[in-house]
Amino acid sequence: MSEKPHRIYTTSVASVYPLYVAKVERKGRTKGEVDEVIRWLTGFAQHEVNAHLDAGTDFQTFFAVAPMNPARRLITGTVCGVRVESIEEPTMQEIRYLDKLVDELAKGRPMTKVLRQA
Repeated sequence: MSEKPHRIYTTSVASVYPLYVAKVERKGRTKGEVDEVIRWLTGFAQHEVNAHLDAGTDFQTFFAVAPMNPARRLITGTVCGVRVESIEEPTMQEIRYLDKLVDELAKGRPMTKVLRQA
């Protein structure tokens, strides 16, 4: 008997996106910075991100079709008490990478550090 996939996989990115934006805006950051983080992580252009948001694409599909930035492997640390680099399920790891980037943005880290740039 197979285990039921995690609920987040079938959740639309568009339903969580406003929560990401609200989280960073409470800390003085911007929607544009959330978009920049999403583009950096996924490799999508802004019009592609917008199309996925408009279409209600779920997280599993969103990350399955994204080219993904190879530098995402530099993202380390914990989200919800779990080390992102030790998550074995690939889709869950991609979701947690995004969560970690949004958390760092909300904590006021400089964008160059959030985007793992030298």
